[in-house]
Amino acid sequence: MRVLYFDCFSGISGDMTLGALLDLGLDKNAFLQELEKLRVNGYSIEIKKVVKNGITGTDVNVILHEEEDGGQEQQHHSHGHSHEHSHDHSIGHGSDHAHEHSHDHSHGHDHEHSNDHQHEHSHKERNLSDIEDIIMSSSLKPGVKAMSTKIFREIARAEAKVHGKDINAVHFHEVGAVDSIVDIVGACICIDMLGVERIYASELHEGKGFVKCAHGLLPVPVPAVMEMLCNSRIPLITEDVPFELVTPTGIGILKMTCCSFGKMPPMSIEKNGYGMGKRNTGRFNALRAVVGTIYEQESVPNDEISILETNIDNMSPEILGYTMEKLFDLGALDVYYTPIYMKKSRPSVMLTVLSRCEDEKKFSEVIFSETSTLGIRVTRSARYCMNREFVKVNTRYGDVRVKIARIGDIHKFAPEYEDCKSIAQKTGLPITKVYEMVNETYRQEGNSVAVQ
Repeated sequence: MRVLYFDCFSGISGDMTLGALLDLGLDKNAFLQELEKLRVNGYSIEIKKVVKNGITGTDVNVILHEEEDGGQEQQHHSHGHSHEHSHDHSIGHGSDHAHEHSHDHSHGHDHEHSNDHQHEHSHKERNLSDIEDIIMSSSLKPGVKAMSTKIFREIARAEAKVHGKDINAVHFHEVGAVDSIVDIVGACICIDMLGVERIYASELHEGKGFVKCAHGLLPVPVPAVMEMLCNSRIPLITEDVPFELVTPTGIGILKMTCCSFGKMPPMSIEKNGYGMGKRNTGRFNALRAVVGTIYEQESVPNDEISILETNIDNMSPEILGYTMEKLFDLGALDVYYTPIYMKKSRPSVMLTVLSRCEDEKKFSEVIFSETSTLGIRVTRSARYCMNREFVKVNTRYGDVRVKIARIGDIHKFAPEYEDCKSIAQKTGLPITKVYEMVNETYRQEGNSVAVQ
């Protein structure tokens, strides 16, 4: 299985992500042709090789063009991570005039946007719907569209939460600006071009201190980044660096594309690339991307579980039901009752609990305390186990968890019943229709759904 790993030893931003992916050796002309499909005007993009700390990597810079007082000026967006810019590969759009304007960070904080970038969907301010319209009306591949909108939706959600607004009421400056659209959509195009099946990332390294934005001085991590970290399972390490290293755009890409975070999985490395940050942090400021292959395990059992069993012939069915619920709530892998006949032909049940081996004692104590049994049989069993995880599929009626399982070329998925039931009750739709909708959405979005 071909995989991609982001090594975030110096944080992550949108332009660093795009640079790292392009530095893996992707065809730049093919990338630019795909980016043209976005049909957004008013910018050019510089892609150049640079050397930092003796290491060669790729620097990406999006330059916005705007007419102002008849002069030719440009907006260089540095995304907070500065070198001089040289045109290695560029793609121009819109006005021949440009306006000088700099940004220290690529935040998605909502405030008025005075720049008038021209394209088919011209807006001085853009909300989530505006951005989704731009993406969905393009001729990009469906998977790229799905992944891009997913990332923007997560950033919008975080900004709405931080500012106490409805998600559709948040208007963006940086996140809604052309440069951030190019960074996010460009990264999704690169991921599609790489043809990887799974994406992993290291823990995030962040700086400390404060950053200046339209709302004043904000602490690092900035509020939107901190909100996206909540319930994400992304480990964060604070470094003694007085700069912001993780931007909302960067963590948005990471959170919505990666299936797990931590050390690099055992893999045969094919190639690696570096996306250069633009700020001098006193050490190598870059994002490393690694592509390689994870080889599936041989056809032998790859897991071991404990099986706890006991026969019960003198308990109320209600108490048996309560016991099952409690065992599940505590993390049992499975709990079930099997009808049996005991001595003197008494109808009875056999309680079976499947658990992780280290949880044997915990579940034994529950069985002893909640049932009438006097003894529990315990056996260890090897099993073949598919790789399983939950992802979140976004539908027009809300988010639905989907359990997915993979091994080799086999891929299975199933929507969670409780989530489908909730939507069916809320909308009045037959639950079978909800299942069909979720299944179809998952098939279309594939790897762009968010891992839970």
